[in-house]
Amino acid sequence: MTLLETTPTETLSVAMRQGSMAEHTEAENAGFTSQLLEGKINELGYLHYLEALRTVYGALEKVGRTLLEDPLVGTLHDLRLERAAAIDADLAYWSQRAGVELGHTSAAATAYAERIEAAAANPLHYVAHHYTRYLGDLSGGLAIGRVLGRTYEVAPEAPGLAFYEFAEIEKPKVYKDGYRAALDALPLDAAQRETVVAEVKVAFGHNQALFEELGQSLAAYQR
Repeated sequence: MTLLETTPTETLSVAMRQGSMAEHTEAENAGFTSQLLEGKINELGYLHYLEALRTVYGALEKVGRTLLEDPLVGTLHDLRLERAAAIDADLAYWSQRAGVELGHTSAAATAYAERIEAAAANPLHYVAHHYTRYLGDLSGGLAIGRVLGRTYEVAPEAPGLAFYEFAEIEKPKVYKDGYRAALDALPLDAAQRETVVAEVKVAFGHNQALFEELGQSLAAYQR
């Protein structure tokens, strides 16, 4: 029995959460992340973070749309979840506020996007990346949006924090419950479940690498 194997009674959503707990915690505790949540990252740092996310979500949503007819991905990929357009709106705002042009590049974000793009050939991997990003957005992401609103003095629904707004999803908790139920209903065998859980760990590793890269510029990002 391998470390990633799950018991027959354990649902896929629980296996995905528990199997990636260590990687998730590590990403959450990265220096850039903690500084951002403590209100210590300036507008330039947040802009560069958004630019990295735009690279990731561009890949996630491009691949998601190509896999809409896939029996696994089609049950999960909801166009109401897509974030790229919201990030574009936020980028315009933060570029002006930071006083710099867009165009910052991120090697970590590029590597992350390439991993997602490769998942076009493996829907099981795509399911893992979809879960990691979007369920996170509907969970901690909403709380982060409120923290950033206070930090940068951006009012709710004002320009700048569209990334954290899901106007078409009225009840995030109800939606998340339904999302987990859809995951648990996917017709996967033990080996396929293990593949998904392993890729969730990979996804969190890419998130960690992105935060570590941003952390290398903390001196320039101090508020």
